[in-house]
Amino acid sequence: MEATINILLDVPAQLLAVWGWMMENLLYINLFLSVVIVFFQRRDPKAVWTWLLALYFVPIFGFFLYLLLCQDYHKNRMFRVKEVEDRLWYSVKSQEEAILNRKAWFADPCYEEYEKLAKYNLETSGAVLTGDNQVEIFTDGVEKFDDLIREMQGAREYIHIQYYIIKNDEVFRRMIPVLKEKVRQGVEVRILYDGMGGRFMPKRVWKDLKGSGILTGEFFPAFLGRLQLRVNYRNHRKIVVIDGKVGYVGGFNIGREYISKDPKFGYWRDTHLKIRGSAVYSLQIRFALDWNYAVGENLFKDGWYFGLDQPREDKRETGAEPERGIDIQIISSGPDASNRQIRNNYLQLFHKAKDHIYIQTPYFVPDDAVLSALKMAAESGVDVRLMIPCKPDHPFVYWASYSYVGDLLAVGARCYVYEDGFLHAKAVMADGLVCSCGTANMDIRSFELNFEVNATIFDRETAEKMEAAFIRDLNRCREVTKELYGQRSMRIRMKEQCSRLLSPLL
Repeated sequence: MEATINILLDVPAQLLAVWGWMMENLLYINLFLSVVIVFFQRRDPKAVWTWLLALYFVPIFGFFLYLLLCQDYHKNRMFRVKEVEDRLWYSVKSQEEAILNRKAWFADPCYEEYEKLAKYNLETSGAVLTGDNQVEIFTDGVEKFDDLIREMQGAREYIHIQYYIIKNDEVFRRMIPVLKEKVRQGVEVRILYDGMGGRFMPKRVWKDLKGSGILTGEFFPAFLGRLQLRVNYRNHRKIVVIDGKVGYVGGFNIGREYISKDPKFGYWRDTHLKIRGSAVYSLQIRFALDWNYAVGENLFKDGWYFGLDQPREDKRETGAEPERGIDIQIISSGPDASNRQIRNNYLQLFHKAKDHIYIQTPYFVPDDAVLSALKMAAESGVDVRLMIPCKPDHPFVYWASYSYVGDLLAVGARCYVYEDGFLHAKAVMADGLVCSCGTANMDIRSFELNFEVNATIFDRETAEKMEAAFIRDLNRCREVTKELYGQRSMRIRMKEQCSRLLSPLL
């Protein structure tokens, strides 16, 4: 016992000795760590320089911060499943053959110029274009969750739920009795949540759900309780699929703020899509890939989940030509992919725009390519309009966004801040023809560091509805003019510059 006490008493002295050695050799340690950052991780040069500055100003600890935030998954295709390649990629190959045979993708001739974009999405990310869909748009959380619960109550086979954030409040508690009842009726229920977004959910809640027969999964779980070693690479997707017939994707998470009951944010303005048609199976594939990785259950063994085999109950007709509806591609991206699919899809939309581009995003921290595309469009006479929130939930990101607003104003774009609560919508609309909506913000984090999913919709009526909502929101906005932006205080300018310097890390 005495020996143990002596050892413990010596620990502070040992730590001080190690600290002293590190301070004496700080120059060499920093040099070694800089070499690691520069030569052993393939990253954007701007991000590398930012981390080197962090290492210079916060020696040693800056490197530990680098390890915490910048684990690289680009070399690891985490979601490769043989069953997908063998069975589900048949549609991809069929559409590639249609391209070679010069068959028209779109019924409306005005979309002919978008065939190359659809082909790009198909070949780089396997985003199959389906044309038998119907879409409903939700901009209010109460309406969205009311509709979602109604659809859950009608489920007959399965309910698959995936959200970045799930909180233990009245929104989720309203769902629990419905989900438990569906399990009692023989419906399969799976819930997948992100380890960071779901960190405040009590363990007893998940235990209770599992005891009721509900399957749950955690994406990148915490280490030692609630300690998260991965701040980046979070699963930011929000997907619900019910019986392969109805799918939801968009910006709403599960929490009281999303139904406008958090005084901090006030009214929560978001955009969420409800989809019926073959695009639902694309959402189902995305859920299954994430579920397989997090839980280890291979859903691809059962083809009926994806419309490949006859379902268990209602025997749907097979072989019939689907009715023509809305053309949709479900595009996913993440740090496990070599291409930044959603960001590149945005770039194509910006370059193709001839009349106008409308953007709603809570965070506007674009990379050089996106910013250049928007500036070029504005300078070419395209009406570029950006809408961001006026209430920051992440101050550094907010002020970085505000700095990029200045770049757009300088080339004639128009920028607005939403003042009727908090704007969380993630939508891009171009020329009243095409729109893209989902979980991805217009920032580097969504482009490179998080797992995201968007629906790109080639439909005039849907695009016009999205744009009409944008125009209505202008009545709740304050326009930031070039003159007004130039009058900002020195304090705000300093916030902008400091935040922009950190933008590769935000």
